[in-house]
Amino acid sequence: MDLVQAKTTFYSTLRPLYTEEELRSLFVIVCERTFNMDRVEVALNPEALIDDAQKMAFESVLKDLSHSKPIQYIYGVAHFYHSDFKVEPGVLIPRPETEELVDIIIKETRIPNPRLLDIGTGSGCIAVSLGKYIPQAQVTALDISDKALSVAMANARTHQVAIALIKDNVLTLEELPDTYDIIVSNPPYVRNLEKEHMQTNVLDYEPSLALFVEDTNPLVFYEKIAVLAIKALSSQGVLYFEINQYLGQETKTLVENTGFTDVRLIKDFKGCDRFIAARR
Repeated sequence: MDLVQAKTTFYSTLRPLYTEEELRSLFVIVCERTFNMDRVEVALNPEALIDDAQKMAFESVLKDLSHSKPIQYIYGVAHFYHSDFKVEPGVLIPRPETEELVDIIIKETRIPNPRLLDIGTGSGCIAVSLGKYIPQAQVTALDISDKALSVAMANARTHQVAIALIKDNVLTLEELPDTYDIIVSNPPYVRNLEKEHMQTNVLDYEPSLALFVEDTNPLVFYEKIAVLAIKALSSQGVLYFEINQYLGQETKTLVENTGFTDVRLIKDFKGCDRFIAARR
């Protein structure tokens, strides 16, 4: 088998399940991680031969993709904010929108040696990225999941970022364990009623605990975290949220009613209400 044949097989097998844009992106990842060829090598050597071991690996990946398994879980890696992060089933795959949140925080942070708390850390992508790019940041990450905390610690070690990990359920906390200059959270915010618009690879493989909230109380995490944060932030501290695009104004009002000032509703690269930044 050569690269042309592999591409033909890849597209013909998966075209019923993925858009052309998704297929192009997925095939680039397969070439990089299975065939050890980057975009330039693929363009210059379209008839490159694939050895037997690569062919077997390719067929395995193709089978997984045909069952809608996320490619990040297939390879155990997700790219996020200039770096690769370990991910595995049971831990949410980082999204491009969350990269924007990290970028906003990095650009806005002026406090020296900031104390930072990431609530619902998952893979640790937010906490590790902030610890990596904000000088002398003191980072703490909280999650209810043992698997998430294990993956977050692995990512922290890989990127040589010191992180304190806490296992707890934020909904049952009476107070946060310290005072912080930055508190950030990307909590579950997808309502059950929105499931019908979601892709199979998300619904069948990613952890529902990290994604969904009840339709009757979709802002439950934001309300609890805002109440905890206003008592735990320093005088110049900032609370950052990633939010449900359909509940932007409602979330902003909730945060304002908790007592925060200078509450900003920020749009993502798609023009959707996606982030909240709020000062005490």
